[in-house]
Parts: sequence; structure tokens; C-alpha cells
Amino acid sequence: MKILVTGSTGLIGKPLVRFLKESGHTVAIMVRSHDLLNDSAALWDPQNDIVDIPKLDWIARDEGFGAVINLAGENLSSGRWTPEKKLLLRDSRIKSTKMLCEAVSKLKIKPKVLINASAVGFYSNRGDEILNEDSEPGKGFLADLCVEWEKATSAASDAGIRVIKTRFGIILSTRGGALGKMLIPFRIGMGGPFGEGTQFWSWIALGDVVRAIYHCLLDPNIIGPVCIVSPTPVTNMDFSLSLGYMLHKPGHFHIPDFLLRMVVGEMADEMLLSSARVMPVKLKMTGFNYQYPILESALKHLLEMHV
Repeated sequence: MKILVTGSTGLIGKPLVRFLKESGHTVAIMVRSHDLLNDSAALWDPQNDIVDIPKLDWIARDEGFGAVINLAGENLSSGRWTPEKKLLLRDSRIKSTKMLCEAVSKLKIKPKVLINASAVGFYSNRGDEILNEDSEPGKGFLADLCVEWEKATSAASDAGIRVIKTRFGIILSTRGGALGKMLIPFRIGMGGPFGEGTQFWSWIALGDVVRAIYHCLLDPNIIGPVCIVSPTPVTNMDFSLSLGYMLHKPGHFHIPDFLLRMVVGEMADEMLLSSARVMPVKLKMTGFNYQYPILESALKHLLEMHV
């Protein structure tokens, strides 16, 4: 199968592209620099409404793309959410997704499936309420962003393409994301929960993310939102204690709410202190098998393998 991927160098994209190639698929990518162009890469520039549809048609040739996987988006935790940063976060998701979906809907042979990234930020802060794919969206900047992000796929679904919206939880990897940033303070004995630590974190190991995307790609019955999380969400307190235990360090050094708000601003309430107890109903119903369904086993693997 020929598969088109955006965000191919990101936390998910890099191992996903490697996995797809190892599974026997041909992978093409979208790039934003002419210097990166080759026979399997097409140019796009969402900020300037540029996407090279003729090159995409040429790469797809007579068989077309079997799937398009859109992982593009500015890092949510790469800086304070200033008005300028919020605009960048929105455009890098909503505008780019809309442009991509409109482009693939115009291809000579349309892909059978489009997988578009989203996040459990869709639900916002919901305490210990058990959430799934059918739960209503929450309120706030991140929830509104996710709602609009998912709606931006409408051109693809209107063209008859099966659209899957992957709501990613906290992706665990020692090479980036939340866990990567937490390792330094934990290794020096200064790690611990954010605030009271009662907020639920819906997490998933990076390897299971890649396998879950592939599972969704291959199962024709999966459509719409899919929660890409482990079946065992934990509180931030339990996460901190487990990570501390694995590193043989204390994991109970509380970081106060006010300090988090002072350092990262609005992001503190929307991400670090927000509680989303999300269950992967569609993955479980369609028979997805996790390699690391329990936090302790996931952390042990990640810390030993450094992935």
C-alpha cells in the first residue's frame, strides 16, 4: 500500500514511518522545504495555501494512496500560549488539515482512509468522569481547538473517504513529550505531582500509538473519533510515584498550582492540571492488543530501551 504521511519527523511520525516501511508499505511524505524534495516527497506550505497536487498524483500513480496520515501540528508545550502562539497552534492544525483534506479529495484516485491527529484535550477538565469517543467536548482553548481540528476533515469525509480522528492521550517516550521533560527533575530527586495530583492522566506508550494507528488503518469498520490511550488511566500522583519508583527516586515533590501557572501560564490549567479519564472503547471493541496496557510495564520498557 502507498501511504502519505505529514509530520513524518515528529514524535509519532518518525517511528510510524519506520514501522510502515518495515511492514512492507511504500511511504511518501509532505515537506515544507524544497531542499527535502525527492521522488517520494511532495511540497506543501499551509501558511501560504500551497500544496503540490500534481506531484501527489504522480507519486500515487495508477494505484493511488491507500491511506493518508496527518500528524502535522505545532508542539502544544513548546512555549507560553501567547495570542501569537495560539494562532500558530490553530493554523498548524486547522488550516493545514483543511488544506490537506481538500487536496486529497481532488486527487485522481482518492485514498480509502484518512487518519487525522486530535487529542484528549477535546474533553478538557472533567474530574473523574469516565470519558470515551461518544462523550461531549469540554470547554476552553484546547477543547475548542480539537473540535475545530476534527471538523477540518470534512472535505475528505464529504468525498467518501473513511476518516478517523485519533484522540491521542499523553504519549510516553523518553525522547520527547511529557515523560521526556519529566525525567530530568525526577532523576535529581525533585520530581512529583502537579498540584494535588488528583487529575487523571490518560497515557499510552509510543509503541502502542504506532500499532494503534496501523490497527485503525487496516480495520475498515473503524471510523470517526478513536481514543488512542491505554485502558488504565492513572492519577498524576500515581504516575509520579510509579516513575519515581522506576528511577529509584522519590516521586512526591509537589509542584504547586500557582508556580505552574506562573511558569507556563494558561497551559498549566489546560494540560498539566486538567483531568481526562478516557477509555479506549473503539480499540477494545475492535480487538486491539496492547503491548503495554499497565503503566509500570510501559515505564520499565521505555526506561530500559530509551525510546
